[in-house]
Amino acid sequence: MNKKVAVILSGCGVYDGSEIHESVITLLRLDQRGVQVQCFAPDIDQAHVINHLNGEEMQPARNVLVESARIARGNIRDVRELRAEDFDALIVPGGFGAAKNLCDFAGKGADCTVQADVLAAAQSFVSGAKPVGLICIAPAMAARLFGAGVTCTIGTDAETAAALTQMGAEHVDCHVEDIVEDTERKLVTTPAYMLAKSIAEAASGINKLVDRVLEMTHE
Repeated sequence: MNKKVAVILSGCGVYDGSEIHESVITLLRLDQRGVQVQCFAPDIDQAHVINHLNGEEMQPARNVLVESARIARGNIRDVRELRAEDFDALIVPGGFGAAKNLCDFAGKGADCTVQADVLAAAQSFVSGAKPVGLICIAPAMAARLFGAGVTCTIGTDAETAAALTQMGAEHVDCHVEDIVEDTERKLVTTPAYMLAKSIAEAASGINKLVDRVLEMTHE
């Protein structure tokens, strides 16, 4: 039987949504592995909208689910419909949307909270002991999803790592092409564009993460 993996997106665009390269690499690798994929996103307004040409904030507001549908080619559902029992694993690409829309780490740091619908969906995988992959800045949510003591990485950025440590995570420095595993909790993390200087570098770690998450579905 083919594996089924849920992917939670956070919009469309590195500065205010899902990092597009990370998302596409994730979806491509899953498809290459013969996995059945369903994308999800919260049906909420983005924290703000960024003009990706000049970096300035712009109007009007945009909806996270609607924007995420751009990446998913329309095949996407409200994260409130996500149930762990329907899937073998969960993967969350990065981009600032993960830290602005899926949670508010970008604004509150160690005092952040995870968006309620995303939290409920992700914790259903945690309580079901199903593998989770968090990419780039998405591991900022790890301590909120798994509790204190969870092992993860965002790469080598000392300030971000310190915030994760303050939240109760055990941060491990990691090169762009590598992954960090919390085998007990079935969590896999990789830095991707927290360190990557090219799409190929981002893919080197993301592909390993996808492959390891899929291996964990057999363990």
